[in-house]
Amino acid sequence: MKTILLFFLFIMLISRLEGQPLHKKLNETETEKMSPSVQKLSLKLGNRLIPVTIYKYGTANDVFCFNMHDNEFTSVQAAKEVLSERGGTLMKIENFNQRIIRFKYNRKNYSFDANRIFSPEGIGQTLRELSRYSIGAALELEKFAKRLLSFIPDSASCLVALHNNFNSGFSVNSYTDKGKLKQNAREVFNNLSQDEDDIVFTTDSVLFKKMSDHGYNSIYQDNINAKKDGTLSVYYGEKEKRYINIETEHGRTQQYVEMLTHLFDVLKEEKIAKSALPPPDQANYKAPIVAVDN
Repeated sequence: MKTILLFFLFIMLISRLEGQPLHKKLNETETEKMSPSVQKLSLKLGNRLIPVTIYKYGTANDVFCFNMHDNEFTSVQAAKEVLSERGGTLMKIENFNQRIIRFKYNRKNYSFDANRIFSPEGIGQTLRELSRYSIGAALELEKFAKRLLSFIPDSASCLVALHNNFNSGFSVNSYTDKGKLKQNAREVFNNLSQDEDDIVFTTDSVLFKKMSDHGYNSIYQDNINAKKDGTLSVYYGEKEKRYINIETEHGRTQQYVEMLTHLFDVLKEEKIAKSALPPPDQANYKAPIVAVDN
């Protein structure tokens, strides 16, 4: 009996010294999360200063996340959770928790969608649909879009757009045979066992395959024939740059975390595989033939 009592006292002592409760497994570890450095900017647009916040987690600079719609906060919450563990950068436009941004130029009011301003055609469309068009306002928006893009470093191997949608609105079905956005899709993977509102949309065939192989509803954009509507995906597609939109229904934070985490896993695997390759100047290197004089 004494031996048993001494054994339990020993275990309690070890637990106290380690700072761990007795019920925790010995191999259980907690990931130390990073706190971001925060940069607050103000971009002039007509009579307004539009706040833009950049969160940088750690030193990783190859993944850049961008939230354009300030009412799509589920995506931001999930991204902050993943970035605090994996590292990377998040840029978001602050707009009083609203999607549509309003400003005044030459004493007239204008409204626009921030994900429709990355081409002259898109700027014209969003101004006309949501307010009115003028050359001066269009030029203001063009400058605003260029400033936003200037914060995305060349080192970013992938731009991740952070979006959310509402139930039975925009979904993977928007890109299937009867969908109104069918012309924008080169290929679609529709997993009927998944929520139709949780989707991946990308300009990159490799990311499309790797995300769809994992079972996520995925759309590979037709980078040539997609409607020139000023969206960031079309802008990146035309420039043959890597873009991916992770999107879930509002409130589905854990689903968003899961999808974004898998994307980070895919990008990490690619990075490891790339680092294992020989440098370009050595890839085709052939040892010189040396004649041996017998």
